[in-house]
Order: sequence, then structure tokens, then C-alpha cells
Amino acid sequence: MLVAIFLPGFSPQLMSTSKIEVRNVSKQFDQAGSPVEALADLNLTVNEGEFVSIVGPSGCGKSTLLYMLAGFIPATAGRMLVDGRPVTGPGVDRGIVFQEYALFPWLTVYDNIAFGLREARLPQREVRATAERYIRLIGLTGFESRFPRELSGGMKQRVALARTFAYEPGILLLDEPFGALDAQTREIMQDELLRLWRSTHRTVIMVTHDVSEAVYLSNRVCVMSQRPGRIVQEFMIELDHGLNREEMVLSQAYTAIRNAVWLALRRQVTLASPRAQ
Repeated sequence: MLVAIFLPGFSPQLMSTSKIEVRNVSKQFDQAGSPVEALADLNLTVNEGEFVSIVGPSGCGKSTLLYMLAGFIPATAGRMLVDGRPVTGPGVDRGIVFQEYALFPWLTVYDNIAFGLREARLPQREVRATAERYIRLIGLTGFESRFPRELSGGMKQRVALARTFAYEPGILLLDEPFGALDAQTREIMQDELLRLWRSTHRTVIMVTHDVSEAVYLSNRVCVMSQRPGRIVQEFMIELDHGLNREEMVLSQAYTAIRNAVWLALRRQVTLASPRAQ
């Protein structure tokens, strides 16, 4: 059963244009000659400009869903639509950021960010202007000529985010983008992501194990069941992002929704535990 929780002040009319539709999607893998059902009858709609986070027990199929939306692997059953068109493979309309930074080690910060723009054969003046804009946005002015090996983990992930944002895909797919970072750097990167999202109005789907991160960043948090994964609960989130981080995370509204999401996830983790079998 799917349960949606609306916080006071949330207005569904604010977001009404479907960007992504996942309809009755299932996915099976072959493992040592036996079928393994990763996803079963999963449904999800994401609206234009929305930031949706997906949480769930380990192994529930969160990343599988993301890679299917990216077009890397096909669905076994059901349909996945972007702008009303079926997903049949990777496309420039969808950018993905992985937990590992996946930068080109032989390219500088500038050239990593400019890579997709050059592949799109944009005029050199536009490539330079866009790359320089994102270097400023991520706070790496002065590091343009550095190589990935010369950067910290947080700086590498800033470059990875900027490279994906720069060529302006309509959809950003984030797979645990800050999972490899220490706690302090992770908070800095969350704020960087919020700033980039607000300045570009992209549609974002993020997979994360961190409930606090999901609530802090998102318009909506979806909780998946144990495998085979399906979305069993949704939380619509409206927090005052005019507050600074300290004020927000200490507010009653943040605490209430964070606890509600945590309890929903905890129920699914408990069901997935061998003791519950």
C-alpha cells in the first residue's frame, strides 16, 4: 500500500508537469542460473523541477531503478517514460553522478567540466563561458588547471557535479553522490548541490542511505520496500530553505519529518532482516 504524507503548507499544484513516469516496472536478474527479482510492480512519477530522494533497505533495488532510468539496463516488465517517451537507452537528457567521482584523471578541472560541452560541439566561446560559470558556482576559481589527483574528495565531487550540470541535462540522477565523503565535507556538498539545483531548476532523483540528507535536500522522499523493491510510502516535504542549516535541522518541522521518514525506513529494514523471516 502506498501512503503519501503532506506537510502543512504543501501545495501539490506547485508541481504538476510530469517529467518522469515509471509504470508497473519489474526487473529480474539471473544469478547462478536462478532468477532474482530486484523490482516488482514499481510506480513513480516525478514532476518537472522536483527533487526526489529514494531511501530503502540495502539491496532493495534503489540503484537498479536509477540505472534503468539512465538507460543502462532495461526493465523486465513495465514502462519508463521521460517527457512522455520510452527510455530505450542512455541519452543527453539524463546526467548521472556516481558515488565514485568518475573524473577523467588526465584532464584538468576546466577540461573535465568542459568535456560534455565539447562533445555537444558547442561554440568555443560558449564552452568557456559555461565552464567558467560552473567553476565559480562550485567555488574552485584558481583550481582550473589542477588535475583530479591534486584535489580533495570534496573538490572532486564538486567537479563531478559541475560537469553534469554544465551540459544542462533535464534530469540529474544521483547515486549516493556523497557517500564516500567525511561528515563535514558531506554537509558542504549538500549545500553546494542545493545551490546548483536552485540556480538551474533541474529535475533530480537521488538515491541515498542517509535519511537526514534526503529530508534536507528534497521536495519528496520515497521509501522503498525490501526486495523485490517497490515504493511503499512517500513524504512530501516543505521546509523553509531561507533558514540557515543550523536553524533548519533544529526546527520542529525538520525533526518531525525526519523522524517520520526514519521510522518508515526502519519498518522496511526490520522486514528485510533475517530475524523477520
